[in-house]
Amino acid sequence: MANLQMKEAALVYLDRSGGLQKFMDDCKSYDDSKQSYAVYRFNVLVNPSDVVELDAELGNHILHHPLKAAQVFQSVCFVAVKTLSLIGQLQTETQISIVLKLTHLPALPSYSLDLCEFPLSYTSRRFYMMQGIVIAMTTVTKYTQGARFLCSDEVCPLSKGFQYVRVHVPGATESATVRNDFLCSLCSSSLQEDRKFRVLGDKQIVEIITTKALHAFQGDCKKQPFRFQSLSIFLRDELVNKMKIGNEYKIIGIPVCIKTSQTALCVEANSITPYTAKVPSGISDNFGCLLSLTSASCWKFTAVLANVFASQIVPPGTYNLLKLCLLMSLVQTSDGNRDPQDCVDILIITSDTLLVDRLLNYSMNLVSRGIRHPVSTEVFPTVSRNKYGTGAVSIQAGSALLAKGGVCFIGDLTSHKKDKLEQLQSVLESRSITVFIPGKKFGDDIDQQMTFPIQCSFWSFVDMDSSSRRTVQKTSALIGQMDCSVIPANLVEAFGLLINCNESSPCHPLLPTVQHTLKKAMDPEGLLYLASKEFTTEDFQKLLAFAQNLNIEFSLEAERMIHGYYLASRRIRADSIHGSKLSASALKYLVSLSEAHARLNLRNKVLKEDALIAALLFETSLTLKYGASAFCVAPNALFPFELYNEEYLEQRDLYLTQCQQQLQQFITTCGPGTALFSTDE
Repeated sequence: MANLQMKEAALVYLDRSGGLQKFMDDCKSYDDSKQSYAVYRFNVLVNPSDVVELDAELGNHILHHPLKAAQVFQSVCFVAVKTLSLIGQLQTETQISIVLKLTHLPALPSYSLDLCEFPLSYTSRRFYMMQGIVIAMTTVTKYTQGARFLCSDEVCPLSKGFQYVRVHVPGATESATVRNDFLCSLCSSSLQEDRKFRVLGDKQIVEIITTKALHAFQGDCKKQPFRFQSLSIFLRDELVNKMKIGNEYKIIGIPVCIKTSQTALCVEANSITPYTAKVPSGISDNFGCLLSLTSASCWKFTAVLANVFASQIVPPGTYNLLKLCLLMSLVQTSDGNRDPQDCVDILIITSDTLLVDRLLNYSMNLVSRGIRHPVSTEVFPTVSRNKYGTGAVSIQAGSALLAKGGVCFIGDLTSHKKDKLEQLQSVLESRSITVFIPGKKFGDDIDQQMTFPIQCSFWSFVDMDSSSRRTVQKTSALIGQMDCSVIPANLVEAFGLLINCNESSPCHPLLPTVQHTLKKAMDPEGLLYLASKEFTTEDFQKLLAFAQNLNIEFSLEAERMIHGYYLASRRIRADSIHGSKLSASALKYLVSLSEAHARLNLRNKVLKEDALIAALLFETSLTLKYGASAFCVAPNALFPFELYNEEYLEQRDLYLTQCQQQLQQFITTCGPGTALFSTDE
């Protein structure tokens, strides 16, 4: 009687939700094909909340006994097919396969599968919700949705018809659906499959890790130790290829135990939803007050930000150029689908790798996807055999895809081998990586290849103070040029920003750094400066998250200045043999730097003042690579004075105003339409 009530409730729900009409439309497509199938598969979208309100028992079955609930809907749909003559070829109820697609689960802890919890004893075969980041996926293979079996004894009544139909259920292996040892329940003869009725579907396996696990890749020693493991998700049919490596998803599915060489807990996915982080509502009161006080200038706010940033790692006023570049790189990261060309990649030339390493490590932890590349792993995707023995090839993410929408910190560049550096150069230029899958190696007839977009910024440094590199350094004949011969010139060019940070550079006052180190040694947890109390790490996290989500547009003046500087620089840095040293990507980089400075100022529009900062940063980088040009920029152009008080900020503004006039003069003199170099051209 209870089963009959549930069937009535299921029919009412299908009618009210529109599911019955969708079911009839799906039946029509089967009927029109005039082909007889062993299994007719239907997806039924179910809102558990609506079902519980309609019939509590049916709702309880859907949440806690999904396979039994599917049988209830199966009976209702079979009656509908026969009553309305929807599919002429359908003979038995077992030929109908119902897949209940849940819209959501109750927001209660008992419905959440925590990948960090131990032990993972989810054996009730009901729905759970989990959230994680895809770290690996296989290629798509086939599986058996359903098959028809017949009794081998020809006189047996079950040697005909569709009495023996086996259908895939969540968690079942291929052998559970198709084997050669099934017996007839009537005469005990062996069953034989009628292969022409086998129904195949697509299958894919992805591995996810919980978002908490990213702490293990961020290199933050203050994080408490914790346990985590990856979880395999089985995607079937319409869910195949719906997940991308590096993206975060919410998944509803049924946990199952798969016996392989190592018994593993896996999940049969029912539905997947891309995870979208909440956009922060604003910034801290202290930053709001600072923004108001510096609103009359387009440069003061970011100057103060750079000055006080990371005071836990280096004293205020040191490494200002590097810190400004790091902040600009961080605001160009995004969890959304922003153009990969917007990323700001940074390569640092330094003889103080310890402090630079700490500063970069601290900075990358301010965004949700800051990944410190472990030396023992791969930066880019790799190919291996799938551990479940399905014949598919597994593609492992690597640090770069795991850092999607964030920063990949790859440490000392010279610690990587030549082939890896060449691969990095290619990625920096194209913002994509192609994975080759050799068919012969993995038991396939044909070779395959898959291309993945790389959507993260790369940070790295070069240690110029090691004895092995000091001996090969050369003295440059060009003013301002640094010897970077320890790494390939094309790779240096591929990094948008090249920054010099050593004892002789203006961004590295030695005495304050020594005092800071001694104080930290005596009081590791202490806040040494007022800036550390007024502008905390959490305040910077909120500021960066808010700035990342600003929609930016360009003013006409900024566009003209960027294009003018780019064209003028191309002309003066060109020769008859090699052509221009500036590629087309340089223009995109200037645009990205201008956007970053506007974001850091919490503005929606890029002004010519932002374009100036971009030009100065880019010209400083070009000078380190190729030597000084007609647009002669001092190494400390961004921070010509130590920022003690308001007076020094005013002096900096006056200096930058003069730089802006010099830039305009440079564009007028060396840009297109001038007589300069016209004979050579």
